[in-house]
Amino acid sequence: MNASAPASGWRGAASDYYELTKPRIGYLLLLTTFAAMVMAARGLPPLGLTLLTLIGGALAAGSAGAFNCVIDRDIDRVMTRTMSRPVATGRISPRAGFVFATVLGIVSFALLYRYVNPLAAWLALAGNLYYVVVYTLWLKRRTALNIVIGGAAGAVPPLVGWAAVAHSVGAPALGMFALIFLWTPPHFWALALVSSADYERARVPMLPNVRGMQRTKVEIFVYTLILVAVSLTLTPLGVMGWWYFVPAAILGAVFIWDAWKIFAGPTTPPARVLFKYSLLYLALICAAMVLDRVIR
Repeated sequence: MNASAPASGWRGAASDYYELTKPRIGYLLLLTTFAAMVMAARGLPPLGLTLLTLIGGALAAGSAGAFNCVIDRDIDRVMTRTMSRPVATGRISPRAGFVFATVLGIVSFALLYRYVNPLAAWLALAGNLYYVVVYTLWLKRRTALNIVIGGAAGAVPPLVGWAAVAHSVGAPALGMFALIFLWTPPHFWALALVSSADYERARVPMLPNVRGMQRTKVEIFVYTLILVAVSLTLTPLGVMGWWYFVPAAILGAVFIWDAWKIFAGPTTPPARVLFKYSLLYLALICAAMVLDRVIR
């Protein structure tokens, strides 16, 4: 079937709406949410609370992703990486996508507010609005700093997870927020180096298209150094312990090495490597934080 042909039957429609939520991003956000919950509970939190928080978080992330697909459908149509998305191809209308995103957001807030706690609900809503309004509507098409400032949206889920268990926001959750915020630019700029032609066609001011490839390589390396430095300072600050510090140092050293290879050599192959490794890095750094918190 042609990629732009209407989906057939309820299975095809369900698949399209599922894809509209940008689920691959959602999985990563839920991982950081769950990690923060385990850290706050110093072990496994109650199963019911965990499921309700993750479902609410998934709905919030899906709502933000769906709004993004509706708003950016013109951009998605001209980028190889996104041209098959449901709204871009016309398989889902902008109106239907907007209604779907709105319903997901409302259900997410109501579920978290009623069955988890109000703080978790408001934090999830704030992350949703920040991604849609600040990043998608305001920053993305206007400035090469879109990823730098917009990265705060992806750093909110750990705050939601911690708040779900502790009814507050603790220092380890803020530490995770800082790491994800600093992780976002090198992660997405590595992708932007590979997809610079796509962003050029879409007229999205990503750093490689505005400042050039070499400047982007420098920024990736500098942000990686800052990320690793901040990750390691969590131990002397007393936020994390040595069970976290040693894995963080090893993971950070690999991150720096991959960023250096981008800076010092050809662009595309090292950028692909760094983009993929950055996903593994985030998952493993969360695991190290959980391990340290539970053991100590």
